[in-house]
Amino acid sequence: MDTAAYLRSHIRTVPDWPAPGVQFRDITPLLQDPKVFRVLIDTFVHRYMDRDKRPDVVAGLDARGFIIGSVVAYELGVGFVPIRKKGKLPFTTVAETYELEYGSATVELHTDAVKPGDRVLLIDDLIATGGTMMAGKKLLEKLGATVTEGAAIVALPELGGVQRLEAAGLPLFTLVSFEGH
Repeated sequence: MDTAAYLRSHIRTVPDWPAPGVQFRDITPLLQDPKVFRVLIDTFVHRYMDRDKRPDVVAGLDARGFIIGSVVAYELGVGFVPIRKKGKLPFTTVAETYELEYGSATVELHTDAVKPGDRVLLIDDLIATGGTMMAGKKLLEKLGATVTEGAAIVALPELGGVQRLEAAGLPLFTLVSFEGH
């Protein structure tokens, strides 16, 4: 079994959550089994160990991006910065607001999280509409960093986020793709 199929077989689908008709892709089983978790992390680490893909910093999106991103950063021997929901960071921040299906949300980043010229890997668990990852990209760029790639475990291409991010010039790396939300 290839890596994508192996990881896909450990992602739980929860029907009708959080709303009727939604097929929720739950990654927690990937984290619970130590062998599966290692395969997941190693897949990302091996990709970003190559000199041309190696970041200076890994940025993780609140909250599941923290889990994956911090471990990947540790394994690569680079720093990790959290991109948090508004009001969670104690120091001076920059903020980016983005639209949700019903309303909006804001994410923040410490102003000293990255330096101009830093090459940043932006990581999250899932790409749906792409709003959170796009906001994270904009935050990092406001501080002068270059987001070299967006990475996620799961892509839900029919929700448009993958296309939106690629159209904005962000290369993407995802491990598993699911049609149908």
